[in-house]
Amino acid sequence: MDSRPTNLMLLLLLTCLLHSWQCARGQSSYTIDTVSLAILPSSTVQSGTLVTLRCQVRVSHDNIPHLTHTFQLSRDDIPINSSTTTEDSLVYELNPARAADSGSYECRVTVKDKSRASYSQKLDVTGLQTPILYLNKTSPYGSEEFTASCSAPEEKGSLIFRFFQKLRNGKIQKIKQPAPTGNSVETTLVLRVIGDSHLYCDYEVNLVSEVRLSNSSEEIPVIVRELFISPIMNVLPSPEVYEGEIIEVVCKVVNPPKNVEVFLTRDRRILKQAPVSLSHRFIAKEGDSGELVCKAEWGNVHKETYKTITVKELFSKPQLTVKPIDIFEGDRFQLTCSVSIYVPEKISNESIKFSIYKHNKEITSSDTYMTVAQPSENGNYTCKAQAASLAHNFIKESQTVVVKAKVPVSKPMLSVVGGTLVLGKRFQLLCHSDNGTLPITYTLRIPESLTTVAVVNKPGERAIFNSSAIYKTSVLNNFLCHAKNSQKRPPEVGLGQQLLRSHIIEPVSRPVMTTLPGAGDISEGQDVTLLCSVQRGSLPVSYTWYHTETKGALASQTSNNLEGSHTIDDVRAEQQGGYYCVSSNPANETKHSLTVTIAVKMAGWKKGLVAVVIICILLILALILIVVFKRRLLLFKRRRTGELSVKSASTKAERLSLTQAEANDAANVTPGMIGKSVWSEHASGSESEDQSSVTAPEKPQEPRYTEVQPIQADPNRAPVKKGTETVYSEVRKSKQGAPEQADGGSLEYAELNHDTHHSHSEDQGNHGDHHTVQEDYIDEIDDNVQIPIPDHGGGNPDPTPDC
Repeated sequence: MDSRPTNLMLLLLLTCLLHSWQCARGQSSYTIDTVSLAILPSSTVQSGTLVTLRCQVRVSHDNIPHLTHTFQLSRDDIPINSSTTTEDSLVYELNPARAADSGSYECRVTVKDKSRASYSQKLDVTGLQTPILYLNKTSPYGSEEFTASCSAPEEKGSLIFRFFQKLRNGKIQKIKQPAPTGNSVETTLVLRVIGDSHLYCDYEVNLVSEVRLSNSSEEIPVIVRELFISPIMNVLPSPEVYEGEIIEVVCKVVNPPKNVEVFLTRDRRILKQAPVSLSHRFIAKEGDSGELVCKAEWGNVHKETYKTITVKELFSKPQLTVKPIDIFEGDRFQLTCSVSIYVPEKISNESIKFSIYKHNKEITSSDTYMTVAQPSENGNYTCKAQAASLAHNFIKESQTVVVKAKVPVSKPMLSVVGGTLVLGKRFQLLCHSDNGTLPITYTLRIPESLTTVAVVNKPGERAIFNSSAIYKTSVLNNFLCHAKNSQKRPPEVGLGQQLLRSHIIEPVSRPVMTTLPGAGDISEGQDVTLLCSVQRGSLPVSYTWYHTETKGALASQTSNNLEGSHTIDDVRAEQQGGYYCVSSNPANETKHSLTVTIAVKMAGWKKGLVAVVIICILLILALILIVVFKRRLLLFKRRRTGELSVKSASTKAERLSLTQAEANDAANVTPGMIGKSVWSEHASGSESEDQSSVTAPEKPQEPRYTEVQPIQADPNRAPVKKGTETVYSEVRKSKQGAPEQADGGSLEYAELNHDTHHSHSEDQGNHGDHHTVQEDYIDEIDDNVQIPIPDHGGGNPDPTPDC
């Protein structure tokens, strides 16, 4: 069976399901092609024309049903209309269009999550409506308020209205410009220019691009009338009177309109109020002089009339005086009340009665009062003077006098600011009196210093003085403080002995450090005590010890004595060096001692041990030196001996002849040879020598050597030998002159040097290094000759080892 139809059906089914799933999830495809905006009938129209705004959108999509569009219209970026519809266009009408509708329009369309805007289109609406002016009064009084309104009902937006007055001379004045409230405004106007005039109004429209001004409204004629309500004021009997006389003031309005009120004022204080007219009577006093105001009021219209009155005094205002001026508790003081008479013909001094009051209570009916100052007499005092003129009696009162007796200053107390005085440092002093009326003058007197003054004027202030440093407590006895608050009283004196009650701290002196035992007598293992002492200073004293070779303090101690100690137990060599101490006390001043250097000697047993070790070392060195010396001596002898040729000889005569023959042959060598030396034992034919050898047969004879200088060869002779030859012979003595065997054997040492390359300079160099030459000779002898060593003890000789 063919499976291709089945597969095709499955593919179609999957495609349908996928499409349905996409539709269910809203993932349809769409795009906004264009958005257009049209203004009909034109972009420029007259005010009042019907204007239509049409917004059209074109959207491409894959058959999305019921696709919605959101239209938003804006003018100058301010939204004016918004609508959502399935239609692809929106129509918005401006009916009628006014100047406020002018501006740039834009249409924005939103489809789901996509948005697009049209191009901006500009609309210009020309022409403004002429405003309409309304007045509720056309014949107001001067300064009278009336209502006026100006409107343009067909216009839109917020309009700014302005009101103008056109005078008879053609001058135009702007009266008012209220805040914008829409297309109409109502306000109150006040005209102050009397006569005929005209009123009109206009308005402004503020657009984004410009400001447009309307035409003026119709002018309305206005007649401003004068209101005759100016009051008339009379003062009887005269504007100038004496105190005590009666004054009558009359204030009225002639032929007033209805609702007129009259006011009488002085210094902005209303004396009386009445409709149309008034009369005010009062007794003149010295304080009544001034300007009187008569004021007529009708609505918001005011008229005023002014009069000045003068009240002359018959006598002055009483004056209360107190003596003395500075009153201290315990002093007597007197109060006196007095006046000055200005018009003696109207009043006499005898007709004036005085009385003195305290806290408004009469204490005497006389013009004087005397008492002793004390707190109970303090208070407010006044006096009154009562006079009787020909017409009236009147009373005058004085100003209040405050009597408060001063408190004498008490004896001042001297103290140190902070309570602590440190000798050697600057400090501050406080001089204070517990009692005394301010201001108080304090004076500090210090010996051999300038006198300083401090004045305390306010509570809480203090008299603080700066003092230079003192170094002895006894100096404080010379300090003095004077306190004074009266010019007539002697000052109170505070003594410096009061300062001795302060906490006085004396700084420590420079410490001295010593050691026990002495710095030069300290050995390892001892206990060393470091003593730190001061000569003076307030207790307690803190001591701190330091070692110059280590960081930080060794020890610290606070003591109530002038000396402190620190012990170093079992002192060691590494603890030697410089030590010093530091002392301080509550004066917070640190002093350092001089550095003491401690040398720690070695312990006694260590010294003995060292001596023993040194002696042992010296002994070992001495042994080494002896061994080395013997070795050197042996090497030296062997070197000398190695240079001899040992040959057999039977007689002394043969050895001598051999030696002589070799010496003669040395003359035949070439001039370039170094030379030949022959050492031989000293041979003597005398019998004494032979006898000496017989006399001591046990003692081996020491070989004796002689050096034979060769005769210079004749330079004309031809060289016989090419090399050099050195022969050493040993000659021994015997009785018969026959050769003598040395312990049964004969020794022969020979060195034949046929090397022609040795030079005289090399021989000289060899003499400079004896050890090297000796070792070289020994090696050559050991390589060429076997030397039998005789056994002097009678035994068989040991063979010489072959090196």
